[in-house]
Amino acid sequence: QVQLVESGGGLVQAGGSLRLSCVGSGRTFSSYVMAWFRQAPGKDREFVANINWSGSVTAYADSVKGRFTISRDKAKNTTLFLEMNNLQPEDTAVYYCAADLWAAGPDASHYDYWGQGTQVTVSS
Repeated sequence: QVQLVESGGGLVQAGGSLRLSCVGSGRTFSSYVMAWFRQAPGKDREFVANINWSGSVTAYADSVKGRFTISRDKAKNTTLFLEMNNLQPEDTAVYYCAADLWAAGPDASHYDYWGQGTQVTVSS
């Protein structure tokens, strides 16, 4: 059974930092594209960042470029990270980890596997 489990969310003041983690099990995720999405209340789920199987190619939404960094554990390649700096109230959302063998872009419908999400709240 495929499972993605996120952790690391919480409450932080504007300008602060958080590091999200996502551990995958049930598959060899070393070959998968992995991504972070987020969904704020009343809004659609939106792309945050993704990373290819080797970690050599990354992509970011314009809203997080220069502040967020996506990476994956190169040793075991089962853990995905999102380092979030200079957080702002508009970053408040539930953050989801996603994985897919073939996905190459920001379209959530292209990702087959999803975690349950972790809440990030940024106070002003």
